[in-house]
Amino acid sequence: MIPVVMPTYARADVVFERGEGPYVFDTTGRRYLDFASGVAVTALGHAHPHLIKAITDQANKIWHTSNLFRVAGQESLARRLVDNTFADTVFFTNSGVEAWECAIKVVRKYQYETGHPERWRIITAGGAFHGRTTTAIAATKQEKMVKGFGPMQDGFDQVAFGNMNELRAAITNETAGISIEPVQGEGGIRAGSLDYLRQLREVCDEYGLLLLFDEIQTGMGRTGKLFAHEWAGVTPDVMAVAKGIGGGFPLGACLATEKAAVGMTAGTHGSTYGGNPLATAAGNAVLDVMLEPGFLEGVDRIARVLWNRLLELAARHPKAIVEVRGAGLLLGLRFAPEIVNGTVVDTLRAHGMLTVAAGDNVVRLLPPLIITETQVDEAIAILDQVCSELAP
Repeated sequence: MIPVVMPTYARADVVFERGEGPYVFDTTGRRYLDFASGVAVTALGHAHPHLIKAITDQANKIWHTSNLFRVAGQESLARRLVDNTFADTVFFTNSGVEAWECAIKVVRKYQYETGHPERWRIITAGGAFHGRTTTAIAATKQEKMVKGFGPMQDGFDQVAFGNMNELRAAITNETAGISIEPVQGEGGIRAGSLDYLRQLREVCDEYGLLLLFDEIQTGMGRTGKLFAHEWAGVTPDVMAVAKGIGGGFPLGACLATEKAAVGMTAGTHGSTYGGNPLATAAGNAVLDVMLEPGFLEGVDRIARVLWNRLLELAARHPKAIVEVRGAGLLLGLRFAPEIVNGTVVDTLRAHGMLTVAAGDNVVRLLPPLIITETQVDEAIAILDQVCSELAP
């Protein structure tokens, strides 16, 4: 008999009932070090007092009005995002994939409105992950996601991640834009070089294409900048954001320049819940913390500490860890082929630490951005023990 909750997840048999900072507690009272963060979502940890207060205060006023009316929280959050990014305008969504699909519409509508209706195809990268809608899985073309859901929507041309020769060769007179994750998450924590990101910008300018960065996982302070592309000194035309933006409350956003959003007029896009008062109260509270002087510098500092400790760990366990990958607090450990990453995730959980599996036999480390060296020490100790057990 099918479970009452549709069995689309291979769930671990544990139920969490509360969290505190970088820790969560299950229904038996056991504490876990949370280096999963709900897959890079709870950026400020659990039960952050400022986030709790903002949501509680808003819940006592009004939760939802729909986008048929102005939403004060949307306007203030959009203004802050515009003031702190490349963007001129923002559309709010409930999730990352909705933000990405909005971005795809922006790209195609731009080409249509500027006299190039023949430009509608999007170049994506092998190993990419943009979500689970039929459009998003058509863009990634991974068999594990598309099998049984065909035929797939046309309009996406895939090239190898980081390969500019392949990308240039894929551009045709039907190409509208390029969609890239600065650091691939699900694909195995593969970081694009800063030069790669710069060359993407140059190619788009050369061919009249729009550059779409998917910063759903890499954004909102995860790499030590508000958004990962800032490290390269370039800007996209459109960007999809989610996960950390709401600190755990469902919220996403599509950011765009005025030039790119030329065709996004009344009636071209919409969302019932997107950016409602409760969600944008959470988003504003998250930004309150992240924009405090020194916060992002602190993320960068602790990320470098963790990176160096992971390199030392890998050197101690060469039969277990093949490579340390990533940027900021979006890090991955690629394990030797005989040590399956799912086994590592399960064993770490048994020792009281939560992590996330990724492609290429990688284990993702996605701690809250508020961790200290105390949690770094704790994580390394657990990883050390697990590596010794799995590759003695």
